[in-house]
Amino acid sequence: MKKYVFFALTGLAALCACSNDATEEKAAQSKEITFSVDGDFSSPRFKAPATRASLSADGSEMTDLWLFDYMGGQLVQTLHQSPSDAEWGTPKMTLAYGSHHVYFVAARGDEPTVNTESHIIEWDIPRDAFWKDYAVDVTSTSTTSRSVVLDRVATKLRVTIKDEVPEACTQLSLTPSVWYYGLDYVNGLAVQSKEKERTVTVPASYAGTTGKLSMSIFGLSDTDEWTSDVTLKSLADDGTVLGQVTITGAPFKRNRVTDYSGNLFGSGGGIDVSLNDTWEQSFTAEW
Repeated sequence: MKKYVFFALTGLAALCACSNDATEEKAAQSKEITFSVDGDFSSPRFKAPATRASLSADGSEMTDLWLFDYMGGQLVQTLHQSPSDAEWGTPKMTLAYGSHHVYFVAARGDEPTVNTESHIIEWDIPRDAFWKDYAVDVTSTSTTSRSVVLDRVATKLRVTIKDEVPEACTQLSLTPSVWYYGLDYVNGLAVQSKEKERTVTVPASYAGTTGKLSMSIFGLSDTDEWTSDVTLKSLADDGTVLGQVTITGAPFKRNRVTDYSGNLFGSGGGIDVSLNDTWEQSFTAEW
């Protein structure tokens, strides 16, 4: 019995020694790198090794941060963070020596799903989103702290009602004929277009006001400008359509707000179109 225990312990010691050797060998051929994630975020960010980062844009914090580590076109590892994580915005990854593409996505949105086979993140309701393909060669002399600047990959549609809002108006809805709900995190392209009605509740306090009622939706976008026909409706509680207008060929582009305003309930006036110049240069038009 003692002999059995002796051999078992000896085997265990040998196994531990082999495991330690493998761990040390792996550590000798890899390096832990801390990434400080930054981007086109509006709030000031002062980062130090012990300082918790903030990933916010236009006053809203991102809800998710993903890192996808690829070598030779193959996925090696993934990392996901949320704002409750202690290292939020300063993720750490142990990278093997060699050439990597680390794909970063920082976003806020509802019910994201990640498919690493198709390398697509899709949201039920997308909001602001930022992305970067970060290429890095890891060697024994590589620095262990990197700053990564992400670029906005979202577009935004905002409509403002210029005429008086009737008391019966309880909902606004926007239905773009083309609208992207997903992002290919490898090439940064917008994917998963859907024709989906987006609805918001109109508070009773807007009844009788003019020029104050507005609605906004986010979507994913490519760098090239594209167009979509957009139907705007006002609804009563029983589903009655109180006002409706279709905007034909509305232009959209990454990192740009398409801003429409006009009459929905009455006649006269036109729709003014402009793009929020806090993101990019303005574009104007009328319907």
